[in-house]
Amino acid sequence: MTGKAASLVQVPRNLIVFDGECVLCSGFFRFMLRHDRAGRFSFATAQSPLGQRLYNELGLPADDFETNLVIFDGRPHQRLDAFAAAMRALPWPWPALSVCRFLPQRLKDALYFSIARNRYRLFGRRDTCMIPSPEVRDRFALGGYGG
Repeated sequence: MTGKAASLVQVPRNLIVFDGECVLCSGFFRFMLRHDRAGRFSFATAQSPLGQRLYNELGLPADDFETNLVIFDGRPHQRLDAFAAAMRALPWPWPALSVCRFLPQRLKDALYFSIARNRYRLFGRRDTCMIPSPEVRDRFALGGYGG
C-alpha cells in the first residue's frame, strides 16, 4: 500500500472505513458490528472528515470509493486484503474467509473491482441517512461519522 503511514498514528489502531452510501458496504459495516463481539474495531464512513482525510493521505480517490479501507493493528489494508484483515480479527468461523489473501494480486484485484465498480447497480445506494443508536455511535471514531 502506498501513502503516508505516519498520519495513521492519529487514528484508531483498528478501523474500518466504508462507503456510507453503498448498501453492500453498509452491510459489511453491520456484519462487522454484529460479529466483532470484542469491540476491536472502530468505524468511519468514507464521506466523513476522518474518512476523507485517510483516503487523501493514502492517495485514494476521495469522491469515488471503489476501495474499502481497513486499518488493523495500525497497518492499512485495501480491497480484498482489507476484507481478509477484518475476517482474521473475528471469532471462528470467520477467519477461514481470510484465505482470500493468498490469491494472486491480479486475481484479487480483478474480483474486487468487478464487484466494486458495479456495487450501486447490483446492490443499490442508500437513500436514507444511517442514524446509529448511541451504542453504535460510540463505535465510530472521532470525526468518523458522516451520515
